[in-house]
Formats: sequence, structure tokens, C-alpha cells
Amino acid sequence: MAKGKFKGKPTGQRTFSSEEELAAGTSAERPNTFKKKQVEKEVYERREESIEEDDEDVEKTKHKGTAGLIEIDNPNLVKPKNIKAKDVDVDRTSDLSRREREELEKQRSRAHYMRLQEEGKTEQARKDLDRLTLIKQQREEAAKKREEEKAAKEARKAEARK
Repeated sequence: MAKGKFKGKPTGQRTFSSEEELAAGTSAERPNTFKKKQVEKEVYERREESIEEDDEDVEKTKHKGTAGLIEIDNPNLVKPKNIKAKDVDVDRTSDLSRREREELEKQRSRAHYMRLQEEGKTEQARKDLDRLTLIKQQREEAAKKREEEKAAKEARKAEARK
């Protein structure tokens, strides 16, 4: 047998499987590693067979008593109704719960307020527009002032050159 990387270890020596052991699949370290593809194929075939058998079993299953004759639904099972507010018809308000009606009302009022806000008819919109006009005036005054100072500075430079 061949020795491995280190010599004289007190715990033992490294041993490697021979070609015969590998071919036979009797290696101590990793048995049947070279037969892995064959095993995978067999497992796949077994699965296919079990699926076919399950399909046949489903058709052949017999219900005990009257279970096969009557389809029973659980009356206690409450199916959730998830309805989005935008998908609900406005005409059918009687079918809606209180929360759904409140949600619809909120959305409508929000949309109405935003429409008024864009048109400038709300108090907040008026205040914003007043603020904007005030800021524009201040900026215009500041720009005029800068231009005047610039012109005065250029005039001083022109006098200094003469």
C-alpha cells in the first residue's frame, strides 16, 4: 500500500483504494461512488413506477360508508373575501362591510381633495401659491440687486482704468 502525504503519524497511515477495490465497489472510504449514475437511474425509474402506481391507486380507492356517495363541504370553513377597494362596484354598497365602505369613502375623499388641490381651490393650495409668489418676488428683487451691484462694480473698474 502507498503512503500518503505525511510519514510516521502515530494515528495511522493514509491508505488509498486500489483499482480493483474501486471497480468492485468495496472501498472502505466511499463505497459505490463509481456506480452513482446507475443508482440515480434506478431511483428515477422507481419514482416513475411509484407515480404510476399512485395514479392507479387513486382510481381504485373505495370510500367507506356513504362518503363515496355524498360530497361533503365543511360548513364551518369561512372562505376569505379579499376585495380591493378599487375593484368594488359603487352601486352594490349594501353588500359591503362597514370597513370596506369606510375605505371606499376615504379613497373618494382623498381623490376629491387632490383634485381640488391641483385646481388651487383649497386653503392649503392658496397658501402655497401665495408663498410661491412671495418667493418669486424676493428672487426677482435679489436678481435686480445683483445686476445693479455688478453694473456699479463694472463702472468703478471703468473709472479706475481711465
